[in-house]
Parts: sequence; C-alpha cells; structure tokens
Amino acid sequence: MEARERARDVVSAGDPGDLGDAELKKELDAALQARRELGEEYESALVDSFLDKVDQRLDSVVDRRVRRQLAEHQMVLARGARGGRASGDSWGERFGFAVVSLVLAIPLSAIGVVNADLPGLLIAWGGIVGVNALHAGVRPRRRREPREPSDWEG
Repeated sequence: MEARERARDVVSAGDPGDLGDAELKKELDAALQARRELGEEYESALVDSFLDKVDQRLDSVVDRRVRRQLAEHQMVLARGARGGRASGDSWGERFGFAVVSLVLAIPLSAIGVVNADLPGLLIAWGGIVGVNALHAGVRPRRRREPREPSDWEG
C-alpha cells in the first residue's frame, strides 16, 4: 500500500494536463492494473519499474533544461565577444541622462544662487557633476530575465 501511495504522489506532483505527465499517469494506471492481476508479491517490482520511468523522465527534462541554458549562455558570450553592449549601457541612455541633468541644472543653479550666492552655485554644480561622473563610471547591472516555466509546472 505504501509503494502505491508514493507512486501516486510522484504523478500528482506534476500538472496532469502536460503530455509527459499524462504518459506517466497512464504508466501508473498500467502498473496498478498489473499489480491487481499479479498480486502483492510483485508490487515492489512494479513500483520500482514505474519509479525508474519517472527518473528517466526527470533526467530528460533536466538534460533539456541544461542544454537550453548552456546554449543561452554561449549566445551571451558570443554576443559579448563581438563587442555588443548591453541595452542598459547604450549611447542614447547616457546622452539622455546628460540632457536631463543639464535641464535640471538651471533651476538648481537658481536655487543655489538665491539661497547661498556663489557657494550655493558651486555646491549645486558639484552635485550635478558628481551625479554625472557616478553615472558614467558605474556599469548597469545585468537585468535578470524572467524564468521560463518548467516542464513540471503548469
């Protein structure tokens, strides 16, 4: 009885709508039918056989996923070797940041001069230069791409 419950738990862990899981469900049903026909003395052998099929299915899913991730990694490396830049480090983004900082410099300069004369102006422009220097020197982090659903998930 315990082996049958383990086998059902393995099958029910997946999405029954998936083609591979439907095959596993058929295999489980066939194993249970064979157990009814052959008796309890063959139960452990039937369950072991079914679990071997589950292991094979799992291995194929893992192999496929590893191959896909390896291919994606090789594509990223190949793109990097050609000198392609990440989309977050584009010329347009840097230019846009510079234009926005210059546009914002006008009111910041006025606020600095009105409140603190020349030292206020120097502090405002020091902050603007510092922010731009920091932006130019820091490379953006690689964005994490959304994970594809696995073959075992719905």
